[in-house]
Amino acid sequence: MFKTLRRSIWTKLNLWDLRAAPKPHKKLLQYAKKPSGAQFATDSQKTVYLIDDTDSESPKSPRNISRYTTRTHTCGELTKNNVGDKVILCGWLEYQRMNKFMVLRDSYGETQLLIPEGKNIVSMEEVPYESIIGVSGTVVARPKEMVNKNQTTGEIELQVDSLEVVNKARSNLPFNIRQFQKAKEALRMQYRYMDIRFPQMQRNLRVRSRLLMKLREFLIENHFVDVETPTLFKATPGGAQEFVVPTRFPGKFYSLAQSPQQFKQMLMAGALDRYFQIAKCYRDESARSDRQPEFTQLDIELSFTDVEAIIQLIEELLSYALAGFVEKIPRSFLRMSYRDAMENYGSDKPDISFDFKLQNCTSLLENNEKFAAVEDFGAYLLVFDPKSVPCTLTKTVKENLLQTARQFPKAKLVQSVVAKDWPTKMQNLFSTEEAKEILNRFSITEGSVLFICYGTKKEASLLLGRIRTEYVQFLEQSAQVKIRKSGLHFLWVVDFPLFEINGVTGNLQSAHHPFTAPHAEDLDLLNQDPLKVRALAYDLVLNGYEIGGGSIRIHDPVLQEQILNVLNIDRDSLQHIIDMLGSGCPPHGGIALGLDRILAVLLQMTSIRDVIAFPKTFEGKDPVSQAPSELPEETLKLYHIRPLTGHS
Repeated sequence: MFKTLRRSIWTKLNLWDLRAAPKPHKKLLQYAKKPSGAQFATDSQKTVYLIDDTDSESPKSPRNISRYTTRTHTCGELTKNNVGDKVILCGWLEYQRMNKFMVLRDSYGETQLLIPEGKNIVSMEEVPYESIIGVSGTVVARPKEMVNKNQTTGEIELQVDSLEVVNKARSNLPFNIRQFQKAKEALRMQYRYMDIRFPQMQRNLRVRSRLLMKLREFLIENHFVDVETPTLFKATPGGAQEFVVPTRFPGKFYSLAQSPQQFKQMLMAGALDRYFQIAKCYRDESARSDRQPEFTQLDIELSFTDVEAIIQLIEELLSYALAGFVEKIPRSFLRMSYRDAMENYGSDKPDISFDFKLQNCTSLLENNEKFAAVEDFGAYLLVFDPKSVPCTLTKTVKENLLQTARQFPKAKLVQSVVAKDWPTKMQNLFSTEEAKEILNRFSITEGSVLFICYGTKKEASLLLGRIRTEYVQFLEQSAQVKIRKSGLHFLWVVDFPLFEINGVTGNLQSAHHPFTAPHAEDLDLLNQDPLKVRALAYDLVLNGYEIGGGSIRIHDPVLQEQILNVLNIDRDSLQHIIDMLGSGCPPHGGIALGLDRILAVLLQMTSIRDVIAFPKTFEGKDPVSQAPSELPEETLKLYHIRPLTGHS
């Protein structure tokens, strides 16, 4: 029915010439405002932009968006200019009343349907909401008293000529698609295919698609080659925990690639000097708001380059790709050394959208005999002055911050509101003279909220860095105090240490990965004092979230072997890399940008789960299919797997 009717409408109205070549679209359209309750990136920007699809010559214009379908229009495009038009709509039944008024919804909006009196049309009273409906009819103007100026289709309704229930939904759906009564996330994740019907998820996935297209566009225009690399690989020493894939060869396993790192270096050795890939990566780590076991990154590598060139590339790439989404993006990003980031912010990914910095008070307390046994002692303080920001310290906040402090066993937290007798109250920890000197040297006034962290230098700094962000989050969310500046605040963190100490084993490990090149002037320290060696590495931070990381790679096989020896990594496991470097490998470097995190910040979502179509839960499970699941006995035998008894 619909196909025949649609063909006649097209012929009569001459809606489009199928042979016409569409021209590029240029206009911008305000697409979506900041969703309420956003926490992932506080007030990054108020508006997200997309290309305007209303250009009649655009390949994505409303006229063309129904091309190749059995409808003539979407539910979000009809206006008073269409009054009198014969149209076909398809969508989900959102609402119906008295078997006369209905609201039909699709991905693009809603249209009110009116069934005329006496029209012999199927009864809708027993048709559940979310059923698929197809209608044909005539666009008419709404009565003035029923016009809704806040809705694109608010000035019209469709007078139905014919209606078909294409697919009747079951009556016991887990939830309705209602913005004002959203189900809890766990239930929406279980029925993700329904959750995607919400406008927010529709927006997020379409913005994601658009951003990926812009990134590809820039790189291809700049002669980068899109190359797919294998997902099945071998275990990589010195990296994150990997997913293991059994094979039919007894005792032999693949690992899912945690990144295309080794492959892209091989491409450089193969003279493919400008590579990129939108890559799926896998790490067997617990999920959290900004981490998933399966994630997507924009992977880039190029030959004959250096740190400055890669930084310039990424700044130009993001300026181009984000230009259609946000009102303003800086042309160049701030830079900060790893040492300054840790000293002033207590984090290697500092949020520079607000100004409060850590202050080092080690020299005032290092002679206190109570701290004499602390190795590599350090102390930092953070002050919130009531003259600059309304601040308070409730019992609940103090308890929450103490919970955070328990994650740092080598550091202690002192939190208080400064009163006249503050030096006296601190006598069990500091001498009166030390307490007074703290107030005087840092100009701390009465009524200020003061945090002091002390212990090992690194943990004291890290703990206070966490306190800094968590306390500001409390002030903004609970006390309704505006602290963070709006906009996108990019920051390059450079000069990372090449090595670090593993907190569990106490062994030396790569701060990034074992293929990162050291600063040339630090080469003499590799065997003498490896912890002082700086890496030619760089991370990109956006509003306090690490959205990218990269480095210049080692291209000398002798230096690569030296690094593996320092790390006590068996060279046999990476012999293919050493052989590759020895085949005539050019100097090269690259970066990987976390697309899920970029989108979460850009769209101000509380979690990257909100920008991924089918994400995993915190436990790393797929809530739709309930994976991972058990395998049949014959499959286990095929892969030489024997379950351990007593384990679930």
